[in-house]
Amino acid sequence: MKKAQQLKKEKPFPLIQANRRREWRLDLPLATSIHGNLPDGKKFEETTTIENISATGAYFCLDSGLVVGSKLNLMIDLPRQLTGGKNIKLNLGGITVRLEEPNKRAKRQGVAIRFEKDFKFIEVSKKKKPK
Repeated sequence: MKKAQQLKKEKPFPLIQANRRREWRLDLPLATSIHGNLPDGKKFEETTTIENISATGAYFCLDSGLVVGSKLNLMIDLPRQLTGGKNIKLNLGGITVRLEEPNKRAKRQGVAIRFEKDFKFIEVSKKKKPK
């Protein structure tokens, strides 16, 4: 029997999918405000929830129509359990590296972003109510 025919008759090995990511992703829903420019140059601001995040990037859905290479600024609300009860936001920027087709039902586009190195933690103080 020829080798090729013999290989066809043998049970194939199960496919193993390699994980190309360098960092672990956390499926951590975080409320986020996103600012950027649309392809036509118009500015936009949209609130969404990050679906997963790692040290180098994040994935979320938007209604705005972006293109790969769009620069975005994210203002992420950090959980108070991690901030000692303080209202702290993580401000960071990044570039879109992957876009998914908009969901036909919700018409929201999946966006993968790669973070830039600069970031800031911002403590949001409570505004005093006027008397």
